[in-house]
Amino acid sequence: MSKIVTNNITPRSGSSVGLTGDLNVTGNVSVGGTITYEDVTNVDSVGVITARSGIVVTGVVTATSFSGDGSNLSGIQAGVSNFVASGNIPIGKTVVINTDGTVGVVTATGPETDSVGSESVFESASTSDSRCAFDSTNGKVVISYTDAGNSNYGTAVVGTVSGSSISFGTPVVFESATTYTNSVTFDSTNGKVVIVYRDVGNSSAGTAVVGTVSGTSISFGTPVVFNAGYTHGMSIAFDSGNGKMVIAYRDQGGNSSYGTAIVGTVSGTSISFGSEVVFESAATSECAAVYDSVNGKVVIGFRDDGNSYAGTAIVGTVSGTSISFGSAVVFESGNTNPLRGVYDSANGKVVFAYQDGGNSAYGTAVVGTVSGTSISFGTPVVFNAGQVEHIAATFDPTPGVNKVVIAYRDDVNSNYGTAIVGTVSGTSISFGNELVYNTANTVDQGITYDSTNDKVVIGYTDGGNSAYGTAIVFTTNGQVTNLTAENYIGISAEAISNGATGKINIVSGINASQTGLTTGRTFYVQTTGGISTVAGSPSVVAGTAIAATKLIVKG
Repeated sequence: MSKIVTNNITPRSGSSVGLTGDLNVTGNVSVGGTITYEDVTNVDSVGVITARSGIVVTGVVTATSFSGDGSNLSGIQAGVSNFVASGNIPIGKTVVINTDGTVGVVTATGPETDSVGSESVFESASTSDSRCAFDSTNGKVVISYTDAGNSNYGTAVVGTVSGSSISFGTPVVFESATTYTNSVTFDSTNGKVVIVYRDVGNSSAGTAVVGTVSGTSISFGTPVVFNAGYTHGMSIAFDSGNGKMVIAYRDQGGNSSYGTAIVGTVSGTSISFGSEVVFESAATSECAAVYDSVNGKVVIGFRDDGNSYAGTAIVGTVSGTSISFGSAVVFESGNTNPLRGVYDSANGKVVFAYQDGGNSAYGTAVVGTVSGTSISFGTPVVFNAGQVEHIAATFDPTPGVNKVVIAYRDDVNSNYGTAIVGTVSGTSISFGNELVYNTANTVDQGITYDSTNDKVVIGYTDGGNSAYGTAIVFTTNGQVTNLTAENYIGISAEAISNGATGKINIVSGINASQTGLTTGRTFYVQTTGGISTVAGSPSVVAGTAIAATKLIVKG
């Protein structure tokens, strides 16, 4: 039987009300003690609920705060703050804060490995002495070479890069005589290509000619002699600080093969020269001229035949139409032949690549640091533990790359055309894996960086195809990441749509959306967005694992 009470029930303290049936109260129930009840389906309370064994909730629990960090609550993400998402953010992803205050996942774009496109023939005849330069005014690659299919005439051709391929215009003769040992560079002040070469048709005199690119072709001015004697081992560099060309060479016919340099000034389609300056009063060969844009100096590497063929370098300072030099510095005591130089503009370093005759002709590189009128070197590093020939080198300053690229013939691997990428750090250089770009005898490599397309182009003589002049586009590995040493803020505690506001576990927060973690290990943010126990670059700590699925966020 139900009890119906229309008045208030107020038991005295310490007493109780016992009912065996239903109790319907239309007034108030005031209890001075504790109400104990069992088998209750619903509780609506504004106070504290104390349960004997636990609370099972099938709906949503809403609370303004938790006592403790919530780390033992299933599905609870501790230490969170709200942010607006830039792009969709899945749950459990590493997150960076953007300059506008929004957040986004850690990502990286760009190639993960070195690669090459298809070969492209630029001369359907036997060629030699391929050398490459990039015309940044017109966005074109220029390859100069000796055309054996046309009486060894000095010839040049314009290439256009598209993606991972290159196409060429019609070759143009710049010297109707046999030419050898050419070198080529680009004058960015005047927007001209300059080629230097030994003119066999004119007593092997050192000669220069100015080229003007137009579309897919190139035209030339009148060749100008800068050394009337037999000239060998030439290398040309453009001093952009002074707007001058510097040519280094072996003055074989005119001055006892001394190492000599001369400054050239481009005007229109011609070039004029100052006086010759000796930088080494002994026989030299294998000159490699490089311009250091940070220090405003020209560095000439050379083989010093008067000093046991040691690899040597000297710093030159251009003033007007002349150049002066500091003291020569040896970087390799063994025979260095061949020798090529390149400037790493990201690190402000000069790098020489060469065959080390004192170490089984291994492919070797060394990093140089210019200070005033001198240069110092780190320890040489082997990039190929075998004999190499026909070395060429350039620098790829693509954002996220900043690598030295060296092309060469790998004599111990069937003379294949091979390339390798080096990363300068301090006074040293480290190398990745070799990449074969031509599975045939490959000689007379030239190389340049195309800044319009962020690609490297290698020109060479392909022994596997009737020694035709051939080129290939090389893509350097290097991913660009939005992660820095400072912008990592945490891990997403929930999935957040683009433009929506959502929760991010920040420093000291616990993210419970991970898998396969090793408890007690420190994990690092990777440039591609994942986490690993191995530090990436930059080295950013993601947090410490406290369980297989949980990470305490650090920063």
